[in-house]
Amino acid sequence: MSPSFAASDTDTIPLFAVPSEAFDLSALGLAPAQKAWVTAQGFTGALGSVATVPDADGNIALALAGMGTASARRRGRFHLATAAAKLPQGTYHIAGGIAPEDLEEATLGWLLSQYRFDRYRAQPAARAALQTPATVDAAKVIAMAEGEFLTRDLINTPASDMGPPDVEAAARELAQQHDATISVTEGDDLLAGNFPMIHTVGRAADRAPRLIDMTWGTSGPKLTLVGKGVCFDTGGLNIKPGGSMGLMKKDMGGSAAVLGLAHMIMGTGLELRLRVLIPAVENSISDNAFRPQDILTSRKGLTVEINNTDAEGRLVLADALALADEEPTDCIISMATLTGAARVAVGPDLAPYFTDDAATATAIESSAAANADPVWRLPFHDPYESMIEPGIADLDNAPKGGFAGTITAALFLRRFVENSPRYVHFDIYGWQPSAAPARPKGGVGQGTRAILNALPEILGL
Repeated sequence: MSPSFAASDTDTIPLFAVPSEAFDLSALGLAPAQKAWVTAQGFTGALGSVATVPDADGNIALALAGMGTASARRRGRFHLATAAAKLPQGTYHIAGGIAPEDLEEATLGWLLSQYRFDRYRAQPAARAALQTPATVDAAKVIAMAEGEFLTRDLINTPASDMGPPDVEAAARELAQQHDATISVTEGDDLLAGNFPMIHTVGRAADRAPRLIDMTWGTSGPKLTLVGKGVCFDTGGLNIKPGGSMGLMKKDMGGSAAVLGLAHMIMGTGLELRLRVLIPAVENSISDNAFRPQDILTSRKGLTVEINNTDAEGRLVLADALALADEEPTDCIISMATLTGAARVAVGPDLAPYFTDDAATATAIESSAAANADPVWRLPFHDPYESMIEPGIADLDNAPKGGFAGTITAALFLRRFVENSPRYVHFDIYGWQPSAAPARPKGGVGQGTRAILNALPEILGL
């Protein structure tokens, strides 16, 4: 499924966004009969409401989308997408009511509302199409929507059809689409290539672990994206209870997010050198599964005591981050569905992130606010470093006590990035628990649009 705008030469129906504050149908230039019709429908501009006005022949002359009050709008985003889901079949254009600076969000939300996950069951297509406003960069909005669709599709696909080989196939398809270069280190070749922790976490599964390495671009600053690709997480020998295992198909949400973001970057033609690293594994149980109290030696040479095999994501990310940090890179960004502590801290809607670079944080937060992609900065709190040092090894993958779990996980990852001038880590949820405008229940991208639109400032593009 591909998001799309209606052709520019299509006949369209004018759509007015109408707030409920100072509600005044006269401002829309409606004829008395039309105002009477709207009033009879009970339309007052309430958030999420729609009304259509017929012409003399009974066709739709115009449509109204309720935008509610300012306080109601602050409690959500992509409000025009609600109208897109309710309007009758037809092609519309935004005729008024949306501020110029909000048109990109409005049109993006409309496209995102077209998403359907129909791999296993046919789904009704969106009825209402939109003609893009002349002031909106349609190609950019489509690229962002396409990247988000890719992320959602990958997360929504169950592990039976989205194991490490399938993540590799998705990456190869994306590389082919954008003329990127890709290489994969698989199975025991991970040991020969010095990726011991990726191999250890994935060796118990019948589908071999692998490291996917994709590059694109020949000029400009260098950006490396690292995405956690744990295609299913049983918890290993520290097996999860059934209730906690139920959503573990989404534990590759970090890899899905960076592939979606990579599409956005390549699709918009940003002038940079992009590298995408994805350690793709399954954390399974077998006679060769790694054990609690095992001590692993990472690619970087740091030793790691395993105090919980269910804290495997940071292990595979560590080897990939060490590789990323071995060559000059202007910025490294990791994305992972890493800790339950992050959800306790900020819930499912916010994407917490970490960086030591204040300018990078400012750029991300400004972009997040402008692109309806909420994030929240958490600290790399240095005094907690001792919490990830078990004494018997350099690092502990699961500190006892339960305090500051998302921070200690981020500190663990930071140990593997010493040379890059900018390191950013996102601990995302990757799942929409209940349907919201432009976001059906299921897999969802988080932080990707905030990053995309912050890159020019972060990298000086």
